[in-house]
Amino acid sequence: MDDAPAERRADAAREFAGKTALVTGAGKGIGRATAQLLAARGARVVALSRTAADLATLADETGCATFAADLADVGATRAALASMPPVDLLVNCAGIAHLAPFVETSAEALDLVMAVNVRAPMLVAQHCARSMIARGVRGAIVNVSSIAAQVGTPLHAAYCASKGALDALTRVMAVELGEHGIRANAVDPVITLTPMAERAWSDPAKSGPMLARIPLQRFAEPLDVAHAIVWLLGDGAAMVNGVSLPVDGGFRAR
Repeated sequence: MDDAPAERRADAAREFAGKTALVTGAGKGIGRATAQLLAARGARVVALSRTAADLATLADETGCATFAADLADVGATRAALASMPPVDLLVNCAGIAHLAPFVETSAEALDLVMAVNVRAPMLVAQHCARSMIARGVRGAIVNVSSIAAQVGTPLHAAYCASKGALDALTRVMAVELGEHGIRANAVDPVITLTPMAERAWSDPAKSGPMLARIPLQRFAEPLDVAHAIVWLLGDGAAMVNGVSLPVDGGFRAR
């Protein structure tokens, strides 16, 4: 009898043993799926989200440590980070969207989206990278971006701008942190069926044309993206640095 499949499952369960992973936006969607998958593979997970109730159920499921904070608030973000244990792996997953025509997108809406989707990942990554460097940890960072970083999406001016900036920030992180043995990458998912996306894409008239452009003929599920994130964090991606990995079912291959 071939024991290889069982051995591979055991190896996967130990993949991140002894490592601590911080996941922002861990309460729902991609962040929650990522936290669950990391915990299943042996990581000590630190989960950050704005909603304490979501964190409570995640802690029940995974035993993770939890911190509630609004990442739009710089002071609250820094206070939460100061209370956390040192981490070896970081997933910047928290994000928001504002839907409006380009000519009606307000400065206030743009500022808020940029604060959560770009400024917060920078602050969190700075904090974690400083600690990794001081401890000599060869860590890994994954920023959860979007195909909106490269594809103009109607009604998503602020969101597209923020994700383009996040991809650019990831490249800078990869270049500057790489000399310390810290890898930084992004994932760029197609529409993923999170609560936020379901609100934005619930109208078939809107979602139909987008779905028709995806060769696999479906939107992503949170676990699809979580698997890509966890791969980028792991040793199997040890020479992958500075990429924006499409998780798009072939959307950009057309």
